[in-house]
Amino acid sequence: MIQKIIPTNVITGFLGVGKTSFIKTLLSQKPSGEVWAVLVNEFGEIGIDAGLLGNDNQQVEIKEVAGGCMCCAAGLPMQVAINQLIAKAKPDRLLIEPTGLGHPQEVLKVLTQAHYQQVLSMKSCITLVDARKLRDSRYTQHEIFNQQLQVADLVLASKADCYDEGHVGELQDYLKANVANQTMTVEPWSHTQNEALMPTILASINLPHKLSAAKNVPAVQAITTAPKTRLLDINYSPLFSPDTSVQQLDFDERGVVCKTKQADGFYSCGWVFDVSYEFDFDKLLEFVKGLDFVRLKAVMITDEGIAGFNGVESELSIVELDDAMASRIELLSMSALNREQIEAALITASKRLGC
Repeated sequence: MIQKIIPTNVITGFLGVGKTSFIKTLLSQKPSGEVWAVLVNEFGEIGIDAGLLGNDNQQVEIKEVAGGCMCCAAGLPMQVAINQLIAKAKPDRLLIEPTGLGHPQEVLKVLTQAHYQQVLSMKSCITLVDARKLRDSRYTQHEIFNQQLQVADLVLASKADCYDEGHVGELQDYLKANVANQTMTVEPWSHTQNEALMPTILASINLPHKLSAAKNVPAVQAITTAPKTRLLDINYSPLFSPDTSVQQLDFDERGVVCKTKQADGFYSCGWVFDVSYEFDFDKLLEFVKGLDFVRLKAVMITDEGIAGFNGVESELSIVELDDAMASRIELLSMSALNREQIEAALITASKRLGC
Protein backbone atom coordinates (compact mmCIF):
# COMPACT_ATOMS: atom_id res chain seq x y z
CA MET A 1 0.00 0.00 0.00
CA ILE A 2 1.39 3.39 -1.01
CA GLN A 3 1.35 5.90 1.82
CA LYS A 4 1.70 9.55 0.89
CA ILE A 5 3.80 11.90 2.96
CA ILE A 6 1.76 14.89 4.10
CA PRO A 7 3.05 18.47 3.60
CA THR A 8 2.70 20.11 7.02
CA ASN A 9 2.75 23.78 8.01
CA VAL A 10 2.90 25.14 11.55
CA ILE A 11 1.13 28.51 11.84
CA THR A 12 2.02 30.33 15.01
CA GLY A 13 1.81 33.77 16.61
CA PHE A 14 0.98 35.39 19.94
CA LEU A 15 -2.50 35.76 21.41
CA GLY A 16 -4.97 37.63 19.23
CA VAL A 17 -2.70 38.13 16.25
CA GLY A 18 -5.22 36.61 13.83
CA LYS A 19 -4.00 33.03 13.30
CA THR A 20 -7.47 31.49 13.09
CA SER A 21 -8.68 34.16 10.65
CA PHE A 22 -5.57 33.67 8.52
CA ILE A 23 -6.12 29.90 8.40
CA LYS A 24 -9.73 30.47 7.36
CA THR A 25 -8.49 32.61 4.47
CA LEU A 26 -5.86 30.01 3.59
CA LEU A 27 -8.49 27.26 3.52
CA SER A 28 -10.50 29.29 1.01
CA GLN A 29 -7.54 28.91 -1.38
CA LYS A 30 -7.35 25.13 -1.05
CA PRO A 31 -7.16 23.32 -4.41
CA SER A 32 -10.56 21.82 -5.15
CA GLY A 33 -9.28 18.26 -5.44
CA GLU A 34 -7.44 18.22 -2.12
CA VAL A 35 -8.43 17.40 1.45
CA TRP A 36 -6.81 19.58 4.12
CA ALA A 37 -6.76 18.92 7.86
CA VAL A 38 -6.35 21.52 10.61
CA LEU A 39 -5.18 20.84 14.15
CA VAL A 40 -6.05 23.73 16.48
CA ASN A 41 -4.60 24.08 19.99
CA GLU A 42 -5.93 26.52 22.61
CA PHE A 43 -4.52 27.81 25.88
CA GLY A 44 -7.84 27.64 27.69
CA GLU A 45 -9.84 24.58 28.69
CA ILE A 46 -12.91 25.43 26.57
CA GLY A 47 -12.34 24.81 22.84
CA ILE A 48 -13.70 27.60 20.65
CA ASP A 49 -11.42 28.11 17.63
CA ALA A 50 -12.87 25.17 15.68
CA GLY A 51 -16.29 26.82 15.92
CA LEU A 52 -14.89 30.15 14.72
CA LEU A 53 -13.18 28.44 11.79
CA GLY A 54 -16.42 26.78 10.76
CA ASN A 55 -16.45 23.69 8.59
CA ASP A 56 -18.93 23.86 5.71
CA ASN A 57 -16.37 22.26 3.39
CA GLN A 58 -16.42 18.47 3.31
CA GLN A 59 -12.79 18.51 2.14
CA VAL A 60 -11.58 20.23 5.33
CA GLU A 61 -11.26 18.29 8.59
CA ILE A 62 -10.76 20.28 11.82
CA LYS A 63 -9.70 18.91 15.19
CA GLU A 64 -9.20 20.85 18.41
CA VAL A 65 -6.94 20.23 21.41
CA ALA A 66 -7.86 22.49 24.33
CA GLY A 67 -6.17 22.91 27.68
CA GLY A 68 -2.77 24.42 26.99
CA CYS A 69 0.31 23.56 24.97
CA MET A 70 -0.27 20.27 23.17
CA CYS A 71 3.47 19.58 22.98
CA CYS A 72 3.66 19.07 26.75
CA ALA A 73 3.74 15.58 28.28
CA ALA A 74 6.23 14.44 25.60
CA GLY A 75 3.94 15.63 22.83
CA LEU A 76 1.42 12.82 23.37
CA PRO A 77 -1.76 14.98 23.00
CA MET A 78 -0.46 16.27 19.67
CA GLN A 79 0.57 12.82 18.43
CA VAL A 80 -2.82 11.34 19.30
CA ALA A 81 -4.65 14.21 17.59
CA ILE A 82 -2.50 13.97 14.46
CA ASN A 83 -3.13 10.24 14.24
CA GLN A 84 -6.87 10.73 14.53
CA LEU A 85 -6.84 13.43 11.85
CA ILE A 86 -4.76 11.35 9.44
CA ALA A 87 -6.86 8.24 10.00
CA LYS A 88 -10.13 10.08 9.44
CA ALA A 89 -9.27 12.65 6.76
CA LYS A 90 -6.29 11.14 4.89
CA PRO A 91 -5.31 14.73 4.14
CA ASP A 92 -3.24 16.18 1.32
CA ARG A 93 -2.02 18.92 3.69
CA LEU A 94 -1.92 19.38 7.46
CA LEU A 95 -2.06 22.82 9.12
CA ILE A 96 -1.14 23.00 12.81
CA GLU A 97 -2.06 26.06 14.89
CA PRO A 98 -0.44 25.95 18.35
CA THR A 99 -1.91 28.13 21.08
CA GLY A 100 -0.56 31.67 21.22
CA LEU A 101 1.04 30.68 24.53
CA GLY A 102 2.39 27.38 23.23
CA HIS A 103 6.05 26.50 22.78
CA PRO A 104 6.62 26.35 19.00
CA GLN A 105 10.15 24.99 19.30
CA GLU A 106 8.81 22.02 21.24
CA VAL A 107 5.99 21.51 18.72
CA LEU A 108 8.51 21.45 15.86
CA LYS A 109 10.83 19.18 17.85
CA VAL A 110 8.03 16.62 18.13
CA LEU A 111 7.06 16.93 14.46
CA THR A 112 10.63 16.46 13.20
CA GLN A 113 11.39 13.31 15.19
CA ALA A 114 12.61 10.33 13.21
CA HIS A 115 9.36 8.40 13.38
CA TYR A 116 7.54 11.23 11.58
CA GLN A 117 9.90 11.45 8.62
CA GLN A 118 7.93 8.93 6.56
CA VAL A 119 4.62 10.56 7.44
CA LEU A 120 5.02 14.34 7.61
CA SER A 121 7.03 16.62 5.33
CA MET A 122 7.68 19.82 7.26
CA LYS A 123 7.11 22.90 5.14
CA SER A 124 7.31 26.61 5.95
CA CYS A 125 6.57 27.67 9.50
CA ILE A 126 4.48 30.85 9.33
CA THR A 127 4.51 33.30 12.24
CA LEU A 128 2.01 36.14 12.43
CA VAL A 129 3.00 39.18 14.48
CA ASP A 130 1.26 42.49 15.06
CA ALA A 131 4.16 44.93 14.59
CA ARG A 132 2.41 47.48 16.81
CA LYS A 133 3.05 45.21 19.81
CA LEU A 134 6.81 45.72 19.50
CA ARG A 135 6.29 48.91 21.50
CA ASP A 136 4.79 46.89 24.39
CA SER A 137 7.34 45.22 26.69
CA ARG A 138 4.74 42.64 27.78
CA TYR A 139 5.23 41.13 24.34
CA THR A 140 8.89 41.77 23.55
CA GLN A 141 10.01 40.44 26.95
CA HIS A 142 7.88 37.31 26.69
CA GLU A 143 9.90 34.20 25.87
CA ILE A 144 7.20 32.61 23.71
CA PHE A 145 6.70 35.78 21.62
CA ASN A 146 10.38 35.72 20.70
CA GLN A 147 10.48 31.96 20.24
CA GLN A 148 7.71 32.22 17.65
CA LEU A 149 9.92 34.54 15.61
CA GLN A 150 12.97 32.30 16.00
CA VAL A 151 11.28 29.33 14.31
CA ALA A 152 9.68 31.27 11.44
CA ASP A 153 10.40 30.77 7.76
CA LEU A 154 7.82 33.42 6.85
CA VAL A 155 6.81 36.31 9.12
CA LEU A 156 3.50 37.98 8.35
CA ALA A 157 3.09 41.51 9.67
CA SER A 158 -0.54 40.94 10.64
CA LYS A 159 -3.20 43.67 10.50
CA ALA A 160 -0.86 45.75 8.34
CA ASP A 161 -3.73 47.96 7.18
CA CYS A 162 -3.86 49.39 10.72
CA TYR A 163 -0.16 50.30 10.90
CA ASP A 164 1.41 53.72 11.05
CA GLU A 165 4.31 54.45 8.73
CA GLY A 166 7.40 52.77 10.12
CA HIS A 167 5.80 49.78 11.86
CA VAL A 168 7.02 47.25 9.28
CA GLY A 169 10.50 48.77 9.44
CA GLU A 170 10.47 48.39 13.23
CA LEU A 171 9.59 44.73 12.83
CA GLN A 172 12.46 44.15 10.41
CA ASP A 173 14.85 45.93 12.76
CA TYR A 174 13.61 43.85 15.70
CA LEU A 175 14.18 40.63 13.80
CA LYS A 176 17.72 41.67 12.82
CA ALA A 177 18.53 42.50 16.44
CA ASN A 178 16.85 39.56 18.17
CA VAL A 179 16.67 36.58 15.82
CA ALA A 180 19.83 34.56 15.39
CA ASN A 181 20.69 33.41 11.86
CA GLN A 182 17.82 35.37 10.40
CA THR A 183 16.69 33.71 7.16
CA MET A 184 12.94 34.37 7.15
CA THR A 185 10.93 36.44 4.72
CA VAL A 186 8.76 39.30 6.05
CA GLU A 187 5.50 40.13 4.29
CA PRO A 188 2.58 42.44 5.23
CA TRP A 189 -0.78 40.77 5.85
CA SER A 190 -4.31 42.07 6.25
CA HIS A 191 -7.73 40.75 5.30
CA THR A 192 -8.51 43.87 3.30
CA GLN A 193 -5.57 43.08 1.01
CA ASN A 194 -5.62 39.28 1.08
CA GLU A 195 -6.33 38.86 -2.65
CA ALA A 196 -3.15 40.75 -3.53
CA LEU A 197 -1.01 39.14 -0.83
CA MET A 198 -2.18 35.52 -1.00
CA PRO A 199 -0.22 34.48 -4.14
CA THR A 200 3.07 35.23 -2.37
CA ILE A 201 1.97 33.28 0.71
CA LEU A 202 0.75 30.30 -1.32
CA ALA A 203 4.10 30.20 -3.10
CA SER A 204 5.86 30.08 0.29
CA ILE A 205 3.94 27.30 2.01
CA ASN A 206 5.58 24.53 -0.01
CA LEU A 207 9.14 25.59 0.75
CA PRO A 208 10.90 23.29 3.26
CA HIS A 209 11.06 24.36 6.88
CA LYS A 210 14.58 25.65 7.57
CA LEU A 211 15.20 23.31 10.52
CA SER A 212 14.04 20.29 8.52
CA ALA A 213 16.23 21.31 5.61
CA ALA A 214 19.19 21.75 7.95
CA LYS A 215 18.67 18.22 9.26
CA ASN A 216 18.39 16.85 5.69
CA VAL A 217 14.95 15.40 6.35
CA PRO A 218 13.96 13.45 3.22
CA ALA A 219 11.72 15.14 0.69
CA VAL A 220 8.22 13.89 -0.08
CA GLN A 221 8.27 10.41 -1.57
CA ALA A 222 5.97 7.40 -1.85
CA ILE A 223 6.39 4.57 0.64
CA THR A 224 5.77 1.13 -0.78
CA THR A 225 7.06 -0.97 2.08
CA ALA A 226 4.99 -1.76 5.12
CA PRO A 227 6.25 0.45 7.99
CA LYS A 228 7.17 -1.02 11.32
CA THR A 229 4.99 -0.25 14.31
CA ARG A 230 5.74 3.29 15.45
CA LEU A 231 4.07 6.14 17.27
CA LEU A 232 2.13 7.27 14.22
CA ASP A 233 0.63 3.90 13.23
CA ILE A 234 -3.13 4.36 13.31
CA ASN A 235 -3.48 0.85 14.73
CA TYR A 236 -0.91 1.44 17.44
CA SER A 237 -3.63 1.88 20.05
CA PRO A 238 -7.44 2.13 20.21
CA LEU A 239 -6.78 5.69 21.34
CA PHE A 240 -5.69 6.44 17.76
CA SER A 241 -8.89 5.17 16.16
CA PRO A 242 -10.73 7.66 13.93
CA ASP A 243 -13.89 6.68 15.80
CA THR A 244 -12.55 7.80 19.17
CA SER A 245 -15.43 9.70 20.76
CA VAL A 246 -15.18 13.39 21.60
CA GLN A 247 -14.74 14.06 25.28
CA GLN A 248 -18.15 14.52 26.88
CA LEU A 249 -18.80 17.71 28.81
CA ASP A 250 -19.94 17.28 32.39
CA PHE A 251 -22.73 19.86 32.63
CA ASP A 252 -24.04 20.78 36.06
CA GLU A 253 -27.76 20.82 36.91
CA ARG A 254 -28.05 24.26 35.27
CA GLY A 255 -26.58 23.02 31.97
CA VAL A 256 -23.29 24.91 32.50
CA VAL A 257 -19.62 23.90 32.49
CA CYS A 258 -16.89 26.25 33.73
CA LYS A 259 -13.15 25.63 33.51
CA THR A 260 -10.22 27.78 34.60
CA LYS A 261 -6.48 27.76 34.00
CA GLN A 262 -3.39 29.74 35.05
CA ALA A 263 0.01 29.52 33.34
CA ASP A 264 2.76 31.66 31.81
CA GLY A 265 1.46 34.80 33.53
CA PHE A 266 -2.05 34.48 32.07
CA TYR A 267 -5.42 33.49 33.53
CA SER A 268 -8.22 31.90 31.54
CA CYS A 269 -11.83 31.26 32.41
CA GLY A 270 -14.27 29.59 30.03
CA TRP A 271 -17.88 28.48 30.02
CA VAL A 272 -20.03 26.15 27.95
CA PHE A 273 -23.81 26.62 28.12
CA ASP A 274 -25.91 23.78 26.75
CA VAL A 275 -28.10 24.24 23.69
CA SER A 276 -31.15 25.25 25.79
CA TYR A 277 -29.56 28.66 26.51
CA GLU A 278 -30.42 31.56 24.23
CA PHE A 279 -28.58 34.84 24.83
CA ASP A 280 -29.97 38.32 24.29
CA PHE A 281 -27.56 39.63 21.66
CA ASP A 282 -27.73 43.29 22.73
CA LYS A 283 -27.23 42.50 26.42
CA LEU A 284 -24.40 40.11 25.61
CA LEU A 285 -22.66 42.66 23.39
CA GLU A 286 -22.97 45.39 26.03
CA PHE A 287 -21.53 43.04 28.66
CA VAL A 288 -18.62 41.91 26.46
CA LYS A 289 -17.69 45.49 25.59
CA GLY A 290 -17.43 46.29 29.31
CA LEU A 291 -15.01 43.46 30.10
CA ASP A 292 -11.28 43.93 30.67
CA PHE A 293 -9.41 41.19 28.81
CA VAL A 294 -6.35 40.43 26.74
CA ARG A 295 -8.24 37.90 24.62
CA LEU A 296 -11.89 36.91 24.24
CA LYS A 297 -13.37 34.21 22.02
CA ALA A 298 -16.96 33.06 21.92
CA VAL A 299 -19.49 31.16 19.84
CA MET A 300 -22.93 32.03 21.22
CA ILE A 301 -26.51 31.05 20.43
CA THR A 302 -28.44 34.33 20.51
CA ASP A 303 -31.92 35.61 19.68
CA GLU A 304 -30.40 37.03 16.48
CA GLY A 305 -28.64 33.85 15.38
CA ILE A 306 -25.26 32.18 16.04
CA ALA A 307 -22.64 34.85 16.75
CA GLY A 308 -18.88 34.45 16.82
CA PHE A 309 -17.02 37.00 18.99
CA ASN A 310 -13.29 37.60 18.59
CA GLY A 311 -11.71 40.17 20.89
CA VAL A 312 -8.14 41.39 21.38
CA GLU A 313 -7.81 44.05 24.08
CA SER A 314 -9.78 47.04 22.70
CA GLU A 315 -10.60 45.39 19.34
CA LEU A 316 -13.77 43.31 18.95
CA SER A 317 -15.14 41.66 15.82
CA ILE A 318 -18.39 39.73 15.43
CA VAL A 319 -19.33 37.31 12.66
CA GLU A 320 -22.46 35.32 11.92
CA LEU A 321 -21.98 31.54 12.04
CA ASP A 322 -24.11 28.76 10.62
CA ASP A 323 -24.40 26.33 13.51
CA ALA A 324 -23.44 25.59 17.11
CA MET A 325 -24.28 22.71 19.43
CA ALA A 326 -23.70 24.85 22.55
CA SER A 327 -22.64 28.36 23.53
CA ARG A 328 -18.96 28.76 24.44
CA ILE A 329 -17.06 31.77 25.74
CA GLU A 330 -13.52 32.11 27.03
CA LEU A 331 -11.57 35.03 28.49
CA LEU A 332 -7.82 35.42 28.90
CA SER A 333 -6.36 38.05 31.19
CA MET A 334 -3.08 39.00 32.83
CA SER A 335 -4.87 39.31 36.16
CA ALA A 336 -7.22 36.99 38.04
CA LEU A 337 -10.78 36.89 36.69
CA ASN A 338 -13.90 37.10 38.87
CA ARG A 339 -15.51 33.84 37.78
CA GLU A 340 -18.70 34.18 39.82
CA GLN A 341 -19.40 37.75 38.74
CA ILE A 342 -18.86 37.03 35.04
CA GLU A 343 -20.93 33.85 35.15
CA ALA A 344 -23.83 35.63 36.87
CA ALA A 345 -23.81 38.35 34.22
CA LEU A 346 -23.82 35.79 31.41
CA ILE A 347 -26.78 33.94 32.90
CA THR A 348 -28.64 37.23 33.36
CA ALA A 349 -28.16 37.93 29.65
CA SER A 350 -29.75 34.60 28.69
CA LYS A 351 -32.88 32.52 28.99
CA ARG A 352 -33.39 28.76 28.88
CA LEU A 353 -35.78 27.54 26.24
CA GLY A 354 -38.05 24.64 27.12
CA CYS A 355 -37.03 24.68 30.80
